[in-house]
Amino acid sequence: MSVDILPGPVRLGLRRGGIEILQFVRDRTALVFTFFFPALLLLLFGSIFGGDDGDGVGAARVFTASMIAYGLVSTSFVTMGAGLAMDREDGTLKRLRGTPVTAPAYFLGKLLLVAVLSAAEVLVLLACGVLVFGMPLPADAGSWLTFGWLFVLSVVACGLLGIAASALVRHARTAGAILNVPVVALQFLSGVFINPIDQLPGWMITLASVFPVKWMAQGFRSVFLPDTAAGSEAAGSWELGRTALVLGAWCVLGLLLCLVTFRWSDRGES
Repeated sequence: MSVDILPGPVRLGLRRGGIEILQFVRDRTALVFTFFFPALLLLLFGSIFGGDDGDGVGAARVFTASMIAYGLVSTSFVTMGAGLAMDREDGTLKRLRGTPVTAPAYFLGKLLLVAVLSAAEVLVLLACGVLVFGMPLPADAGSWLTFGWLFVLSVVACGLLGIAASALVRHARTAGAILNVPVVALQFLSGVFINPIDQLPGWMITLASVFPVKWMAQGFRSVFLPDTAAGSEAAGSWELGRTALVLGAWCVLGLLLCLVTFRWSDRGES
């Protein structure tokens, strides 16, 4: 289907997304750190804490499923926030403001970029899990359907929150450091780096339940782990319905925050 028959903002957003992808793949440093740092963490955690977690599931398999959440947060939230801060600082946004590219079209282009990068990130992590740790992939369509809506909601929620968080970044050179602080903190708080999650204090699990990362990790564990592993979750079940509601709510909240915080230029500029 030709993009020319699509509505204007969608057409412009898809074309902008293509430009964003081309610009990103030309940056080899960004490619290495984006794709291989989460995989390196997975290899380290899976090798150090390997073994059986008590439910007949290898710890490396649990870490693989959980690390998908970390990979998506890192790829979508940090990449989005840092990229938007850079576009604002180097004048890209100001130049785009004088073109037919609207804010929704720009957002769509950025979301297309992080969706492609996130899909590639998942492939890298799954390859590590399958090839290094012998993790079996789901054989039923239902699990992959769950994976699909989890992926979409996770990327949209984290991407929109990345756009909103970019308003807190005063200088693009500090964006990575600023945005990675909440990302790393939420991984520990949400049990991504802890196996099993029920080892965390109750107050920590309650706090983590407010944020999307806990639900993302739990959802992906439901896809790649057997049902017997649900007993290690805080609630003793996968809670997929609640996961969908929480992630959907964060998508809405992220969009509202974008509308409130987005600006085309740095503070003090017209």
